[in-house]
Amino acid sequence: MSYAKQFTALDSLLTGSRALWQMKAFEARALPWQDEFPRLAELLWQIHDDEIDGLDSDSAALHARLAPALEADLAAKGLSWPLPLLGELAQGIRPTDKASHDAGLSESEQSHFSAHIKGRKWQQIVDFAARVTPRNDEILEWCAGKGHLGRLLAKAQARTVVSLEWQQSLCEAGEQFAHQWQLPQRFVCGDALAESAQKLLKREQQAVALHACGELHMSLLRGAAKARTRDLAIAPCCYHLIPCSHYQPLSVLAQASELSLSKHDLQLPLQRSVIANAKARALRLKEVAWRLGFDSLQRDASGRAKYLPIPAVKQSQLSGSFRDFCQWAAAQKRVDLPDLWDDEAYLARGLERQRLTRRIDLVAHLFREALELWLLLDRVCFLEEQGYQVSLSAFCDIEVTPRNALIQAHLPEPS
Repeated sequence: MSYAKQFTALDSLLTGSRALWQMKAFEARALPWQDEFPRLAELLWQIHDDEIDGLDSDSAALHARLAPALEADLAAKGLSWPLPLLGELAQGIRPTDKASHDAGLSESEQSHFSAHIKGRKWQQIVDFAARVTPRNDEILEWCAGKGHLGRLLAKAQARTVVSLEWQQSLCEAGEQFAHQWQLPQRFVCGDALAESAQKLLKREQQAVALHACGELHMSLLRGAAKARTRDLAIAPCCYHLIPCSHYQPLSVLAQASELSLSKHDLQLPLQRSVIANAKARALRLKEVAWRLGFDSLQRDASGRAKYLPIPAVKQSQLSGSFRDFCQWAAAQKRVDLPDLWDDEAYLARGLERQRLTRRIDLVAHLFREALELWLLLDRVCFLEEQGYQVSLSAFCDIEVTPRNALIQAHLPEPS
């Protein structure tokens, strides 16, 4: 199936299922779609709280658990969605091969190159670099940081690398590494969104970007297409980091879609962690319950019937009492609390709302891979519309990073 047809099928699925995934769980006081999908709602409340994290981290298990009830609800309404597509996507994008990559370095070289880089990050760099097609032209490393990827490519492929990074301190650190290894890597300190960065793009070049966030990698795609840059290798990340309130599609296909995606919607694909440990998950659950408990309190105190977000919470604040937390949050948001209020009662309400939001999110997470693929295919179809030959694959296993999608594009010589 062509990428355009894949996109069309996904667009139909996501448009039809908007009621299940396009919402803010914190604002809900009940399952927002329970009348429309009663079997799904009944099943959710049969799932034990202790099961939720396991299901949430395993998309295949989540699909197997929820899909039958959803299919029954759809059948009762005479609707048919391409739900098998969700089952296929639940596995995530997987590498086409299982070969291990040693970065093309000796053991001592790899030890020096990987110094001060966390294990998973180094593995991402190695796996990404192994899938960058060797060429004879220059490499442009977009949003380079300290230039770890560019440095590895300069060494392994014996190529000239230009590394663009906006933080001066990171550029200086990268230059020191490159000088130490006598590599043909130079740094340009600049903003990837600025016109000056676009001027770095040229035709005879290979542009690479490992986890450039949101608008940063989109600016690379638009600029490379304009400059007719020969080759691209891009692993997108953090789709929600955009300057506008809503997503601005790249491809003609996506521009014609009925979907309107807010920044909140764009965070859905990121709501999967393969790293968080049990302690971190427990703290997160506690924080959510306390936030929702305070929200119930502030609604009663202020008369506002809308969720009130509060600033980021330090871990130390969760070691105190719920009452202290509420007083801190009230001070942050200038909420006048009553002289007397029942902290145990509001904490209980917070815990109950937490149980609700976890189940709302669980259903929404059925669609996280579908939405991410929709976003990836928007980028792929845009490049195809610009005349590129494009492939979408994975550069590493999902256990190394959930953001493992790799878009590679080549602009053929005009015939």
